[in-house]
Amino acid sequence: MKIRVVSSKEEINTLGPNEEIIHLAFRPSNTDIFSLIMKCPNVKALHIPSSYKRTISNSAKMYLEMQGIELLEGDVWGHRKDINEYSEVSQSVYDRIAQYKQEGLSEEEVEDKMIRETRLSPDFVKFLVKQ
Repeated sequence: MKIRVVSSKEEINTLGPNEEIIHLAFRPSNTDIFSLIMKCPNVKALHIPSSYKRTISNSAKMYLEMQGIELLEGDVWGHRKDINEYSEVSQSVYDRIAQYKQEGLSEEEVEDKMIRETRLSPDFVKFLVKQ
């Protein structure tokens, strides 16, 4: 799964309509979130740092919820935007999730194991397990 990393408000205009997960590396306003959703109608989740998530307005959170878009907290560790505008979740993460599910572990147990084993945020791991 590819996560599009957006570093500034100006980059919203460069997004394609098929983006599904977007990491916002800046503090978005309500207008930025609305513009992003209009530009990317297929978006499933917005991934933002915890300090920025706390400043998102309740109206923006409600709008995202009404659109069926998850607001995930976390960072994209070790990503260099100057090299690639996407951060990617490796196939091994999906393979381990599938393996744990085949072993009969509950979603919560799978989430706990994956949070310990990866550098992915708890919100993002829960999102992946549900997918």
